Amino acid sequence: MRRSDIQRETKETSIGLTLGLDGSGQADIETGVPFLDHMLDLFTRHGLFDLSVRATGDLEVDAHHTVEDVGICLGQAVKESLGEAAGIRRYGWAVLPMDEALAMVAIDIGGRPYLAFSIPSLDGIVGGFSMELVPEFFQAFCNNAGANLHIRVDHGRNRHHIAEAVFKAFAKALDQATSVDPRVQGVPSTKGRIGS
Repeated sequence: MRRSDIQRETKETSIGLTLGLDGSGQADIETGVPFLDHMLDLFTRHGLFDLSVRATGDLEVDAHHTVEDVGICLGQAVKESLGEAAGIRRYGWAVLPMDEALAMVAIDIGGRPYLAFSIPSLDGIVGGFSMELVPEFFQAFCNNAGANLHIRVDHGRNRHHIAEAVFKAFAKALDQATSVDPRVQGVPSTKGRIGS
């Protein structure tokens, strides 16, 4: 089983994260940020990963450091779990509806971090969670996983529905990209390695 345990300690946060790529959707998540817990639970169950997260952070300031650092740890866990990335599909994509919202996510785990993020609005709070933290989470993930990630929502009115569609589509795309294809021999790159 491709699995990784990540520990991150800073003056702002303390995070322990365990990821199993070949899981069954088992989630055990406590970050102190309930909306983030909900999104990570959706991600875990719809990507069929196994994910455990224990995070404490300076929430008396705001949730920014906790959200960003959990994204960092998840990116590190994906990269570590893949090792040399031999045999993986490398690319994944999903188009997923949540009521009126439709999210499109495409990912390349090719070692080149980049985030393209386009959704209708980042203004507002959902369940005490600032929506402007959503791209912060994904930017941190990209930087540490070495992933090129495109997230697009062309229409949607309800912020909760938009975020939920994005995290579910991200889960499906990542599951596809990290899955092993028996037809792939070695690393899926003409360079013979993942990354620049």
